Amino acid sequence: MSTDTSAPTIVLVHGAFADSSSWNGVVERLRAQGHSVIAAANPLRGLDSDAAYVASVLDSVEGPCVLVGHSYGGSVITVAAAGKSNVEALVYVAAFIPDEGESALQLTDKFPGSTLGPTTRPASYPLPDEGTGTELYIRQEEFHQQFAADVPAATAELMAATQRPVALDALQQPATATAWRNIRSYALITSEDKNIPVEAQRFMAERAGAEAVEVAASHAVSVSTPDVVAALIARVAAGE
Repeated sequence: MSTDTSAPTIVLVHGAFADSSSWNGVVERLRAQGHSVIAAANPLRGLDSDAAYVASVLDSVEGPCVLVGHSYGGSVITVAAAGKSNVEALVYVAAFIPDEGESALQLTDKFPGSTLGPTTRPASYPLPDEGTGTELYIRQEEFHQQFAADVPAATAELMAATQRPVALDALQQPATATAWRNIRSYALITSEDKNIPVEAQRFMAERAGAEAVEVAASHAVSVSTPDVVAALIARVAAGE
């Protein structure tokens, strides 16, 4: 592990229907190269509160950071990094790159191609104020083909069973800040993605002025193709 305190810490933020372990292959490769890495636990309860939590993780890091978001995690890092002087770069991995006032659901529907909606099932959960919220799961029998078609079936089955549900409110809340306007940004676009249409990913990356790399992979690219994901992040961390 590198002891160079000037080297950025890489902070990874997972998205909906996943957890921090979805970054395991990426973490392994980055650590082997000497990078300091944190895979944050994204609460998936609401965009504002999720972003506030990730912002607190950034505040706990000494020195610079490269902030990486997958899927809905892209919305989270867009808000969380606003005003954070220690964030050197943003990396969007098969991710939403919202403008201010846009939600993840709005961006999903902006272009045709997503088949996520029919594969999800809602469930109720208790809120702190004693009310009830709605969260979404991907049906386990449809998870492999919908989320991770290029991941081995046995691995996809484990991912389906351990998936983290996302609160519907999180997908509906609009972004209140756009850190990519002031921080250099990169995007890994997944052309075989059934969650976020590839045309939506291309549109968002171009609008944000992000340097884009495209790969033929599913939405679960950090699991199926960790070499590609880690290589991009390492290049960004090196300032290239």
